[in-house]
Amino acid sequence: MPNSPAPSEAKTTRARIDSRPFVAGIVTASVGFTSSFAVVLAGLKAVGADSGQAASGLLALTITVGIGVLVLAWRSRVPVTLAWSTPGAALLAASGIPDGGWPAAVGAFLAAGLLLALTGMMPALGRLMARIPSSLAQAMLAGVLLQLCLAPFKALGTVPVFVAPVILCWLLMMKFAPRWAVPAALLVALGVIGTSLASARTAVDPAGFMPALAWTTPSFSLQALAGIAVPLFVVTMASQNVPGVAVLHSFGYETPWRPAMLATGTGTVLGAPFGGHAINLAALSAALAAGPEAGGDRSRRWIAGFTSGLAYLVLAAFSTALVSVVNQAPAGMLEAVAGLALLGTLASAISAALADAEERIAPAVTFLMAASGLTFAGIGSAFWALAAGLAVRWALKPRRSLTST
Repeated sequence: MPNSPAPSEAKTTRARIDSRPFVAGIVTASVGFTSSFAVVLAGLKAVGADSGQAASGLLALTITVGIGVLVLAWRSRVPVTLAWSTPGAALLAASGIPDGGWPAAVGAFLAAGLLLALTGMMPALGRLMARIPSSLAQAMLAGVLLQLCLAPFKALGTVPVFVAPVILCWLLMMKFAPRWAVPAALLVALGVIGTSLASARTAVDPAGFMPALAWTTPSFSLQALAGIAVPLFVVTMASQNVPGVAVLHSFGYETPWRPAMLATGTGTVLGAPFGGHAINLAALSAALAAGPEAGGDRSRRWIAGFTSGLAYLVLAAFSTALVSVVNQAPAGMLEAVAGLALLGTLASAISAALADAEERIAPAVTFLMAASGLTFAGIGSAFWALAAGLAVRWALKPRRSLTST
């Protein structure tokens, strides 16, 4: 009778055949991509990108996220995952075309990437960022999200036949499988678009399915730097990087902060001329790679992060084809899907902004200013919202008595 394997050998054998980290990595990338790519396209087009430049931006983001995850997960052996800045894309959707057009927007992306990289190299910049009250950053985010989150309901009045099935699918999935609500809604939207194209006998040019990066030489303007770069940096840090660290910490992992900031900053700088607005630590999807779904052996969950990087590179090959199909959608359809994808983020941002009952006025002013769409001196509402919130908070802050009693 053959000898039974030792317990340690049996454990090693089970670890070798455990596929959960690989599956978790694929799911992480799939959910991250499908749940928010519509937001990216809407944001890039809002700041002046044409269809080809928006497709290039999505491709650049997918590639830089994939490569960044591969490097960080391999070197740190931590299940760190990256994503593009979905709140940042929503900010772009509310910003409008800056002075200088698309090249100026690209210059702002590059500047935001430099700020991210500097945060890794200069702890003082990180401390300065931390001094911005979280409630104001969340209020600014909620304000810029508002108009995009109204899009699904506005579209019900213009293209109800196309949008109603998407909203119904999203609602049902939110009840039974919330993680897959937006991807499922996207599949329904693609089905509706396909049916519309087939009924109208509209042909889609297969040549548009080939991935292609489109270079844009950046230009720099004070308006774009103040109205896009600074708010983009703030919302990316407050709504993505800081929560991403917290998610990893909740599962017992220490985030490789400096390498992560250098990787995301460098990736943003490299992707900016091709239309990529910003990449960062993943927040919500990070739990898929760092949690129990990635296997019981915590020391092997980094494989889930690494696998998500590989999956992003595979998705990059199909991103342009997906954009070509989505571009044929009825007017308002893309924004409707993007709005559904951001409803949860909007609710969380409003809740965080107004959590302190004694300091709600400044966040309320910040929210309303950001939602107003105000443009002054060529600078968009996000910058003025943050400035107004800080000013109101300072003005209403209780002062210590100058005389002692």
